[in-house]
Amino acid sequence: MFREERVEVLQALMRAHPLAMLITTGSDGLTANQIPFSLHGDVLRAHLARNNKQLDDLRAGTEALIVFQGPQSYITPSWYPSKAEHEKVVPTWNFVMVQARGRPQVMDDAAWLREQVGQMTANLESQREQPWSVSDAPEDFIATQLRAIVGVEIPIRSLEGKWKISQNRNEADRQGVIQGLSSEGRCPEMHQLMRSHAV
Repeated sequence: MFREERVEVLQALMRAHPLAMLITTGSDGLTANQIPFSLHGDVLRAHLARNNKQLDDLRAGTEALIVFQGPQSYITPSWYPSKAEHEKVVPTWNFVMVQARGRPQVMDDAAWLREQVGQMTANLESQREQPWSVSDAPEDFIATQLRAIVGVEIPIRSLEGKWKISQNRNEADRQGVIQGLSSEGRCPEMHQLMRSHAV
């Protein structure tokens, strides 16, 4: 019921919420870091600090899990009209998320890193009235910064999405959630998502 399989919808969430949880496993067990990713077709690209211990896991090439999270909000049963009818309601949480899996490749190349950092910055700055560009900083400073990071490229082997936005409730309860989110000013993104998502 909550599964989302449309690739264009999954990719849109990944682009809109690029800060993802990178999860790997290695000799020290599970490791997780919040890393901003950019999507290039069916490949994810990112960079992380050269001294990040997760690089050992990435260099080993074992499969990585990347979790993108979108809008989320607590849902009180008080918003359900059905509460007045039978009281058989409980709190829940609405959320949207995408899980991507693939085998990482570490990219330790200055030209690759410069392009990745430049593209990611351009994407994130594009909505600003006066966007900042990597070329705005002194070249020697940028060169020093690039030496402190390592790139990672992850061809996506699988994508899974979960859109839990009250699809399991009747229409009156769904409208109650939408009205509750709106009236209490909670998570405008979830409110908009529920209004635009056909069940």
